Amino acid sequence: MKIFKFGGASVKDAAGVKNVLHVLNTVGHEDVLLVISAMGKTTNALEVVIKNYFDKSKELHASLQEVRKYHNQILLDLFEDEEHDVFFDVNAHFDDLEYFIRSNKSPNYSFVYDQVVSIGEIVSTTIVSHYFNSQGLFNHWIDVRPLIKTDNNYRDAQVDWETTQKLISKGVKRKVLNITQGFLGSDENNFTTTLGREGSDYTAAIFAYCLGAESVTIWKDVPGVLNADPRYFENAVLLNQISYREAIELAFYGASVIHPKTLQPLQKKEIPLYVKSFINPTLPGTSVSRGADLEPQTSCFILKKNQLLLSLSSIDFDFIMENHISEIFALFSKYKIKVNLIQNTAISFSVCIEDKYNNFEELRKVLAKKFKVSYNENVSLYTIRHFDENAAKVVETNKTILLRQISRETMQVITKE
Repeated sequence: MKIFKFGGASVKDAAGVKNVLHVLNTVGHEDVLLVISAMGKTTNALEVVIKNYFDKSKELHASLQEVRKYHNQILLDLFEDEEHDVFFDVNAHFDDLEYFIRSNKSPNYSFVYDQVVSIGEIVSTTIVSHYFNSQGLFNHWIDVRPLIKTDNNYRDAQVDWETTQKLISKGVKRKVLNITQGFLGSDENNFTTTLGREGSDYTAAIFAYCLGAESVTIWKDVPGVLNADPRYFENAVLLNQISYREAIELAFYGASVIHPKTLQPLQKKEIPLYVKSFINPTLPGTSVSRGADLEPQTSCFILKKNQLLLSLSSIDFDFIMENHISEIFALFSKYKIKVNLIQNTAISFSVCIEDKYNNFEELRKVLAKKFKVSYNENVSLYTIRHFDENAAKVVETNKTILLRQISRETMQVITKE
């Protein structure tokens, strides 16, 4: 079996859905499982719904109707018959969401988040499945939530691999096209959980691992994995081959093409990963497997914007020792702060952090009780794998350097631009 993952950009409109069918007809679809994300920017739109819900905003109903309207237009563009079952099914999913919003009593933001945003993947795959059936490509639609079992760490759930393995082995049909959702799972009480943003790649890897798949292909709007984001760097180069180890390093530092958690389960069973273009599906793209670290050998650039450079020093000029660092990292974990770089001296400790859950202000107040706290907001973190002097110049020219760190293979620079 092969696992194909299509992200939101590939199914953002009716033309995109039709193109996915074209890709499958071009490359083959027998014994394939499709993992599909929410359409376009649906997750972002549903995050607005959640914000309006908690703010008790008068815009709640209108924001939810915008999501309905967006999907209804795609339906109208795909199906001539407005009495088609897909209209009923999609409306039923949105009715379930509205019922949850009316009846929910939980004040837990992360719990509500997972129950609401999950509708994006459910509706997306419902539309794609019905459209394929209407075009003669019959398929098996799977609700992924009963198959991928997790803990109840909502928004970043951890997979129960043993239980998930058993359920996936029973829930997927062989020799046919299967369609399911990325990003989602469920806890022991069958409440929906999510695996973290961009978690659809991870979902594809979970299915590949549990099914012993032949390969995983992530279909994107780029020709493969590039050595740099072309939005920020000129003359980006296509990487033909990356080793698992190198891909994990790139993902760890923030390369956006491959989700960080995707690679470990694939490496364990040596399942190759391909990143290919859904615009030109016959192009070879990039392969990730055992072998040479990089082909071609070149520097790789990763940029993370909107970072915080946090510096802590002892109030009484005491040393920053292991017990202090342990305490600081426990707080980072508690407040879900992502640490991307660390540097310390005898009396100070600096970290570049990512505050994706907007918890930094609460953390800062706690830290200020024991440390002198200073920080720079909206800094940029550049990481260069396999750096050389020319690569360093690319990121340092005409920028204010706040911190620089170099190891054998990697150079990291924090700048204020």
